[in-house]
Amino acid sequence: MQVIENLKVKEKVYIEKLENGLTVMIIPKKGIQKKYMIWGTHYGSNESSFVVPGEEELTTVPNGVAHFLEHKLFEQENGTNSLDVLTALGVEANAYTTNDHTAYLFECTDNFYEAMDELMDYVQHPYFTDENVEKEKGIIGQEIMMYDDYPEWRVYLNAMQAMYHNNPVKIDIVGTIETISKIDKEILYKCYQTFYNPSNMTIVLCGDFEPQAILEEVKKRLIDTKASGEIKREYPEEPQEIVQEKIEQKLEVSQPLYTIGIKDTKECDVKKHIAMEILLNLIIGRSSSLYQELYNEGTIFAQPSLEYEFTNIYAHALISGQSNEPEKVYTKFKEEVTKLKTNGINQEDFERMKKMIYGGYIREFNDVANIARMFLADSFNGINSFDYLEEIKGITVEYLEQILKDVFKEEKMIISIVKN
Repeated sequence: MQVIENLKVKEKVYIEKLENGLTVMIIPKKGIQKKYMIWGTHYGSNESSFVVPGEEELTTVPNGVAHFLEHKLFEQENGTNSLDVLTALGVEANAYTTNDHTAYLFECTDNFYEAMDELMDYVQHPYFTDENVEKEKGIIGQEIMMYDDYPEWRVYLNAMQAMYHNNPVKIDIVGTIETISKIDKEILYKCYQTFYNPSNMTIVLCGDFEPQAILEEVKKRLIDTKASGEIKREYPEEPQEIVQEKIEQKLEVSQPLYTIGIKDTKECDVKKHIAMEILLNLIIGRSSSLYQELYNEGTIFAQPSLEYEFTNIYAHALISGQSNEPEKVYTKFKEEVTKLKTNGINQEDFERMKKMIYGGYIREFNDVANIARMFLADSFNGINSFDYLEEIKGITVEYLEQILKDVFKEEKMIISIVKN
């Protein structure tokens, strides 16, 4: 078993790749009562065109299959729903689908092994019929209609539409009423057998575990499946240019919502991610002069959410919040970027922000749920989560100024607004 240790947080991750290709990551937390298990597949809403290992023809499926599969896996042939079974055990269970992965999880203090039995059983035993697939279309259709009226989701999705021409990140994870209507049990089984092969999956366990013992417990519950070959994933070409600078939608909201987006190239790594976090906070974070100015004059009411999202096929920065004058926030943001490019980054501000970001990374390791989800998501991007604690040391003002120049270009910026 490979062991990677980080002395700063006094944590170790034990990594084992099994014969069937499954990656198991164990982060022991001695003396902690809570235990967390998450089982993820490197399969999200981005994957609509792919070549199944062993085949030559390209398979194209409707948008929304990954999310549909996530819903259906809980339903068992004996008529039970695994989410209900897990809840009855007193554990907090859930599942989610993102652009690049799907995950099934639970957190508990008691009944861990009973919950592990259930989770590992339902993830490995799909049960799809014509009837239960049709029934699910109605349930997911209602979810789609609900999200269509959800302002926070619309302002985000519209930002994706403004930035991206063809990249699947612009497509709603759940699909549309039209696309899910084309899903049948054959499509679900084909996608399950392709993407739910152990060689495309990772289990992360965090809690008071003895690594070798918990690894044996995982192995005992695995069905006999052989590792498949590489899945060839096809993505459309994406121009570097944005689609449009401004997109606006009217919905019932008490105050206008906005998302400022900056489209980046897909070439991203940990160091660049850290630099983007520092830069966004320097420009419009809580301690920035721009935030203080906008807050004191009543243009914004709270610190905006600051994110840098990336996978192997896209990358972008997002600044989201509420404002009675979203266009003014956008204008001021662009002015602040120009000022920072012209005057350079203040060394003291940089050191202070770097310490703040580093402190945030350290705090992530206090919670079993944060740790497990972080290691899972990072692993699908080829990253070990400890890398953030190491790479931040090498960030300099000069590197930050280079990223500012390379990424924060006005022609790559958009604003999405939802107002009454």
